[in-house]
Amino acid sequence: MCLGMKRMNIPVGISDFERIRELDYCYVDKTGLIRTLLQGEMDQVMLITRPRRFGKTLAMSMLASFLDVRKDSKQLFYGLEIAKESKICEQWMNQYPTLFLSLKDVDGTTFENALEFLKFIISKLCKEHKYLLESNLVDEEDKIVFEKMKSCKESLSEVQNSIFRIMDMMNQYYKKPVILLIDEYDVPLDKAFQHGYYQEMVVLLRGLFGQALKTNEFLQFAVLTGCLRV
Repeated sequence: MCLGMKRMNIPVGISDFERIRELDYCYVDKTGLIRTLLQGEMDQVMLITRPRRFGKTLAMSMLASFLDVRKDSKQLFYGLEIAKESKICEQWMNQYPTLFLSLKDVDGTTFENALEFLKFIISKLCKEHKYLLESNLVDEEDKIVFEKMKSCKESLSEVQNSIFRIMDMMNQYYKKPVILLIDEYDVPLDKAFQHGYYQEMVVLLRGLFGQALKTNEFLQFAVLTGCLRV
């Protein structure tokens, strides 16, 4: 390396947009994706299918940082392409409640194992949004089920309704529709096919996604990524 040349920090294995920007890792600006998704009229549910190692998770993390109303992301996006789009930034940056989850770890040799992994992911979501339990704006009956999900004690039907319920509660709290980001939505199906419980997983995910994505009055829009060919 030549003397005086700036050391380049490569974020090997890091898919967290905020961490990459805050620690000054090398980042190839892909914020043009935000402009592509948000400019003009868009579909309520968008599916992005790409092979593994294509940067999908980092892109979804970037979207979550840009959209989530709980964050203040102006400095993170300073100097990047999307910062030039003042209208988009004014309308969308940190303006909407955003629910971001990844299903990449929903794996198991049996359906019961995979279901426990899914419950754990839902539990992490509930802990991230535990402020909903402390609010007088949120329905008390919803809070009871939320506590069960937080403790991984919900029933199968409550798992199927979990994303919809959390979005409903976020809508009650923020008085705004929710943006839903689901990374690697199809990994549970791939693992289920490999281990012989595909039909059970199809039924579970049909309920989970059907409630969250189809005729959901609390949905602003959703972006899903997947790695299987369609």
